Amino acid sequence: MGIREGKKENSELFKWDGKPTLGQILPLAAQHVLAAVVGCVTPAILVANAANNAGGNVDMGLLIQMSLVFAALSTLLQLYGNKVRMGSGLPVIIGVSFAYVPTMTAIAAQAKSIDTILGAMLIGGVVAIIVGLTIKQIRKVFPPLVIGTVIFAIGLSLYKTAINYMAGNPANTYEVIVEQQGKTSALVFGSWQNWLVSFVTLAIVVALNHYGKGLFKLASILIGLLCGYVLALCFGMVDFSVLSNAGWFQIPKPLEFGMRFEISAIIPLAILFLVNSIQAMGDFSATTSGGMDRLPTDKELNGGIIGYGVGNIVSAFFGCPPTATFSQNVGIVGTTKVVSRRVFAASAGILLVAGLIPKFSALLRTIPQCVLGGAVVSVFASIAMTGIRLLVTEKLTARNATVAGLSIAIGMGVSLSSGCLDPMTQSIHSALNMSMNLENFQAIINNTFASSPVVLATIFAVILNLILPKEKDQEKEAAK
Repeated sequence: MGIREGKKENSELFKWDGKPTLGQILPLAAQHVLAAVVGCVTPAILVANAANNAGGNVDMGLLIQMSLVFAALSTLLQLYGNKVRMGSGLPVIIGVSFAYVPTMTAIAAQAKSIDTILGAMLIGGVVAIIVGLTIKQIRKVFPPLVIGTVIFAIGLSLYKTAINYMAGNPANTYEVIVEQQGKTSALVFGSWQNWLVSFVTLAIVVALNHYGKGLFKLASILIGLLCGYVLALCFGMVDFSVLSNAGWFQIPKPLEFGMRFEISAIIPLAILFLVNSIQAMGDFSATTSGGMDRLPTDKELNGGIIGYGVGNIVSAFFGCPPTATFSQNVGIVGTTKVVSRRVFAASAGILLVAGLIPKFSALLRTIPQCVLGGAVVSVFASIAMTGIRLLVTEKLTARNATVAGLSIAIGMGVSLSSGCLDPMTQSIHSALNMSMNLENFQAIINNTFASSPVVLATIFAVILNLILPKEKDQEKEAAK
């Protein structure tokens, strides 16, 4: 009788409205938190560093806190908001998305703050809501070919950031301390200490990913980061001074970072919100097919994307960077088949508590950038590979290869050629005799097309996919 009761009790984990015990919930919830926490806070660190390295004064600790708090609240909205069409009602974890990082860091570096990012988020959230309401019509413009190209561009554009961080971040060069013996500090960009720590971190992440099992595999990034952190301590790279100034509890306050609306930030982020709204459908589908053996309903998709938009609008007022569904947690659902809403609510609860404790975010700020680079470079690689996998689902015909290859070539090429659009921008400005000053006009063009390959690759992929003639097999499939 006891064995039957045990089986019945375990079965509650595999029901959406199941009621598993606290002992069952906590380890499974912790598993989701471990898989999500590094990815959730890293974009905040990258964006704050981009602004501060340019001379800004963004409170990184507060930005990390808001990332955790609103990742938790956005997750809860997805879990329980389906009753009012503002959530999918599916087992997902929401966190700050890497997809926006290339564009956000460019905007933050130019503005020396994140207020323009938050203003653009507000508009982006509205775009997501519109996508949720008109998903069937918009989806046709963004087939897997286009989405795969965009995701591949995102992955490629993040590599430079990862390598710079592995080397110690060139912005830290000014912090080099020359000791009396003539030796330089490990903080110097490209020092052997930075490379050693970053590669040890990366090696542990890769080893656990391929040889680890269970929790060790799922928490590979976190474990690698912790090991790299210990090694960095041995080299004297960790500065604990920020911990003494951090408090123990803080409630989010609206508009702490301000909010400003700049067209140069709105256009690129609005395009990314459009693309990520479509991409969210893939995560929702992977969740239901992996954990529930079915595809999501139209109501779940609509509610999920609308909830994604609403969550980002609210988050913008409190200083949280753009959020999205976390694919690594989708993978956990497919592996464990655990879909109980209580498990995901507990995960959100843990993230929320962590976000309300400034000491926790201050501790995350002590992570040396070489450790961070070693831990996340594999994440960036997996993003690019996700894009390739999507591209491979489409037959790589001459037409499809042109759409993907040319879009990536133009997007990456323009972003790597600094200032290549400036003469054209000046000519357009003069020809149209614009009232807007040239500096502002150049900022709009650069943020939209030159600062990140993602937006330009998206625009070219959509246009080429629409205008290039489809081959006979594709025409038949489209007609169906």
